[in-house]
Amino acid sequence: MTVAIRNFRFPVIIGLLDFERETEQEIVVDLEFDYDYRDGDYLDYAEVAETVRDDLRRNRYELLEEALLGLKTTLRARYPRIRRLACTLTKPHILPHAEVSLSMEWSYGE
Repeated sequence: MTVAIRNFRFPVIIGLLDFERETEQEIVVDLEFDYDYRDGDYLDYAEVAETVRDDLRRNRYELLEEALLGLKTTLRARYPRIRRLACTLTKPHILPHAEVSLSMEWSYGE
């Protein structure tokens, strides 16, 4: 089963610059994961989204790279049934005429 959470937007403290450490800015998360669905035993996508938001808000990462790897660790630990995880983090307002994104995908053996 594949679950996709797209365009999940919320404010966080993320970044290296002084103003980024003081003022929340919007981040956009796109997440996709595969897991083994077992006869009614599903992964609750609303709970997964809340886990993502809580991790990013709590850890106040300085780099998108750190945030991406932190999310991977958190999601894998909390949801060991995930077999593939793809995540994109976007800062839509950091540059005046562009969005900046970072993405990565991981696969986990059976």
